[in-house]
Amino acid sequence: MSELQTNHDGANAIKVRDLRRRFDHQQVLDGVTLDMPAGQITTIVGPSGSGKTVLLKHLNLLLRPDSGQIVIDNVDVTKLRGTAVDAVREKIGMLFQAGALFDSLSVFDNVAFPLVEKTNLPRTEIEQRVLETLRSVGLDGMEHKYPSELSGGMQKRAALARALVRRPKILMLDEPTTGLDPSRTRAIHELIRHTQENFQLTVVMVSHDVPAVFEVSDRVAFLHRGKTHLNGTVAEVMAADDEIFKHFLAGKASGAENEALAG
Repeated sequence: MSELQTNHDGANAIKVRDLRRRFDHQQVLDGVTLDMPAGQITTIVGPSGSGKTVLLKHLNLLLRPDSGQIVIDNVDVTKLRGTAVDAVREKIGMLFQAGALFDSLSVFDNVAFPLVEKTNLPRTEIEQRVLETLRSVGLDGMEHKYPSELSGGMQKRAALARALVRRPKILMLDEPTTGLDPSRTRAIHELIRHTQENFQLTVVMVSHDVPAVFEVSDRVAFLHRGKTHLNGTVAEVMAADDEIFKHFLAGKASGAENEALAG
């Protein structure tokens, strides 16, 4: 790994050390080490098969590593079980690639769902929180619509509101602009930056929108063959004299996902 900038541990919301995970005969994560500073946007990029989404599923505690360490908010989560895992999950908001909205529920009920299921807040407070969150993502007045009545970009905004409604400290996003055209992609990127600043969040994002996503990122982690090949500020990574990363960017610029890099 090329660590382009070293952070003091106290400033990191998430620390990953030598993370490894195998599925059958495939080593998907092969010693990932990565720091994600508090209050910044860290974007994870890399070719198909490089382990981006699998890494994210470890960070949000959906998967357990074979070995290695993940420290979130100064807690080694790889050692946790049961309710201790739930306590860490409460600090994390998650936006899945497909949005995962419930088709049968209104936008209001979709966003309210985590509060109804996981808290004992009174209905009036839930309503206030939901409407406030919808307003923050640009969906003011859309609470009575259903997902099928929304554009792709609005569905992403509704899913983001649901991820934010419990006021997490950390927001994780898996390919948040999948299926959107360039103008809507840009709008979602700007919304993610605005949301990060507005809610003072630490954001971890997996994205294929390279290099456009770098405009709203603070740091970039480039995964290659299950390892952190580059990790630094956007300026540092873009300036790195690294042939593998240059090859990846060239493939993105031509509109081709460079499968050769993932091999």
